Amino acid sequence: MSEAQPIISLKSVSKTYSRGGETLEVLKGLDLSAPEGSFEALMGPSGSGKSTLLNLIAGLDQPTSGSIHVAGADVGGMNEGDRAKWRANNIGFIFQTYNLMPVLTALENVELPLLLTKLSSADRKERAKIALRAVGLEQRSGHYPRQLSGGQEQRVAIARAIVTDPKIIVADEPTGDLDRKSADEILELLVKLNTEFKKSIFMVTHDPAAAERASIIRRLDKGTLI
Repeated sequence: MSEAQPIISLKSVSKTYSRGGETLEVLKGLDLSAPEGSFEALMGPSGSGKSTLLNLIAGLDQPTSGSIHVAGADVGGMNEGDRAKWRANNIGFIFQTYNLMPVLTALENVELPLLLTKLSSADRKERAKIALRAVGLEQRSGHYPRQLSGGQEQRVAIARAIVTDPKIIVADEPTGDLDRKSADEILELLVKLNTEFKKSIFMVTHDPAAAERASIIRRLDKGTLI
């Protein structure tokens, strides 16, 4: 893909939901273009449509109208099965809640997305170790989530997000449950993934300190970008 190509391109994207006979328009004719290798933060009040927009970019949902191209694919036009395959190859997810399996070690949690691939068990473990090393937690690979701090759990979640070597990381309030020190460490890690590992990052946050780490800050209000 040439550098001129945006890695995320939305044209006239709207999303409406029907609730009890009423139509709720969450996103209204959005246009958005994000260059490859960018680190973008999306801010806005509660209910402005931030998570809906993130879900559309990540291929978790489809637009009501408009087109969405992400990482060279027409995500808006795919069926659910194709979107699932595309997500597995292109998108890494980081959420506010770490969503780690309590019965699995850090290494086993990171290895989870690789179970869908054709990699051998040895290769999966090696890839998971490399991902844990990238987030500075190689020494904790045998620990269970309950033996880790919140910041460490989020690092494991980030290792799990990058283990498949995705083109884009989508992060939904990744520092929302953390104290300032842990939050700053996670943000440093995201900056490193962006600058050193060339990952494109699209992050929803309500935290101005988090948004400042991004190279571009966008604001969404009542379903429109301002």
